[in-house]
Amino acid sequence: MKHETFHYRTAEEFRDKLRELGLEIPLAENTDALFRPLGRIPNRIVFQPMEGCDGGTDGTIGELSLRRYIREAEGGAGILWFEAVAVVPEGRANPRQPWLTEKTLASFQQTVEKVKEAGVKKNGYAPVMILQATHSGRYSRPEGTSAPIIAYNNPLFEKDAPISADRIASDGYLDSLPEYYGRTAALAEKAGFDGVDIKCCHRYLLSELLSAYNRPGKYGGSLENRARLLLEGIDAANAATGRDFIKTSRLNLYDAFPYPFGFGTDLREGSAKRDAGELFALVSRMKERGVRLLNTSMGNPYVNPHVNRPYDLGGYVPDEHPLEGVARMIAGVKELQEAFPDLLTVASGLTYLRGFAFPAAAALVESGSAAFAGFGRESFAYPDFPNDLKKGELDRKKLCVACSKCTELMRAGSVTGCVLQDKEIYLPLYRARCMKK
Repeated sequence: MKHETFHYRTAEEFRDKLRELGLEIPLAENTDALFRPLGRIPNRIVFQPMEGCDGGTDGTIGELSLRRYIREAEGGAGILWFEAVAVVPEGRANPRQPWLTEKTLASFQQTVEKVKEAGVKKNGYAPVMILQATHSGRYSRPEGTSAPIIAYNNPLFEKDAPISADRIASDGYLDSLPEYYGRTAALAEKAGFDGVDIKCCHRYLLSELLSAYNRPGKYGGSLENRARLLLEGIDAANAATGRDFIKTSRLNLYDAFPYPFGFGTDLREGSAKRDAGELFALVSRMKERGVRLLNTSMGNPYVNPHVNRPYDLGGYVPDEHPLEGVARMIAGVKELQEAFPDLLTVASGLTYLRGFAFPAAAALVESGSAAFAGFGRESFAYPDFPNDLKKGELDRKKLCVACSKCTELMRAGSVTGCVLQDKEIYLPLYRARCMKK
């Protein structure tokens, strides 16, 4: 497919393109729905977990991390979904990924306190803060070089260079992990967070296990086995924290890989057609454990990144229009919300829409197709957009343009942020790391 950049100036131009592609992305007349409180959550805007790769090598929160979260709190989002925090050292995605332990607890406590204070001082409320607990699995790089811990060998990812079988996590190793998820949840509550996310998306370890159809033993084959670690992680978090402490997950609704290598398909050999049967069965089990909030996603940022973050520029050009990816994400969250009307869902993948992202998000909330609208890259580029949007002062020049330079920085082993809107810090790094001849 010919690569097409975002060029829609008016809502009618945008709708014309949707009609041409046969897609449905509704737009609300206004964005008021995004600013309706829900319980203790002051509005429906969620800043998604975005890894800054800027913590201390000892697992503490770094100065750039604190700067980012203070800016986000001051910007007015209702929920700050804190970036991925490792539950074990070997599961860190990079040497600067946060790791919450008794030794680093004070750093997390100070961060939460300062971030919430910033929100109260600027807006009169503190954002709800959720810590994302993770094991990076095949993307583990605790010392800066690849040290994968995989659920099974996958030729779609490894091609003709399979990862050594000794890197496949044993059942015994997986048995040991729920304790660490529980420990991380308890420390998160102690640090002042409002909830914990048992991360299960983007092909990190728990997510990969959901597609371990051909893995032998207690973590492969049946859905009960493949979901075992996710559900036991939730159980451990429940046992370690109070009832009012939110237990949630960022969950892949669909991997967009063919069976037997992708979760959320119709379970026919070689088929990548989206099917929600197993997803709904899994969500039912999660709800039985008290999960009432789910943050949705799809795909894999390393192999099919267009699925979860449609974008314009770069060397990777998918065989679909970026708006197809946005529409797929919207269809997935809407389907889930309709199936579980008492579940609070977070929509994702909206940033590509530029200024149309906000009426699209409002339409989802207004229609009951999602409870919240999540923004990841936009939080890097324009952390003030919630307040500016509410005041009717949105500055379209500040919007994320989906160039993925933040991702390029991360791939280059740098700290990361918006190269275009946060130029003082990240543009020199981009020039040094990503523009070498």
